Amino acid sequence: MLKSLLLATVLLLTFAGCTQQTTMTKKADMKPRMMFQTVDEKDAVLVQTGNEKYYCHICGMHLVKFYKTSYMAEDGTRKYQYCSIHCLADHLNHDVELKNPQVIDVSSLKPISVLQAYYVVGSDVRGTMSRVSKYAFGTYEAAQNFQKQHGGKIMDFNGALQEAQKDFN
Repeated sequence: MLKSLLLATVLLLTFAGCTQQTTMTKKADMKPRMMFQTVDEKDAVLVQTGNEKYYCHICGMHLVKFYKTSYMAEDGTRKYQYCSIHCLADHLNHDVELKNPQVIDVSSLKPISVLQAYYVVGSDVRGTMSRVSKYAFGTYEAAQNFQKQHGGKIMDFNGALQEAQKDFN
């Protein structure tokens, strides 16, 4: 009984960061506000099909809820979508060869090449699947504006991926 309770507590704490959070705005209106990563479904580009369409290929998190940190890639026969660079890195750790990797540009909500993106790493905006946030932007100016408001460091994809790999050390 004690082991079951301890295991349940550990699992609850482990997955607490993976749930959708809502915050309340001013007490007067008391309307819940979506997480920064979340968009309306009509604004999301989803590349997977069937039962997998809405879920991260690695962890199963809902892609619309974590859209602004999502990635896409293919292996030649299949398209994959991930909730975060953390899950993309996890898939790459299994010696897969992915082609045409793309990330969602936070400003336009459209997929762009990971090599064209400017990443703000370590801002005060909560990340996905990691304590260190990693958000991608299509222009350096957009990344700078986000950085001015929320802090963090601007880097390229390789720097952001190296930061994500630290989660697995």
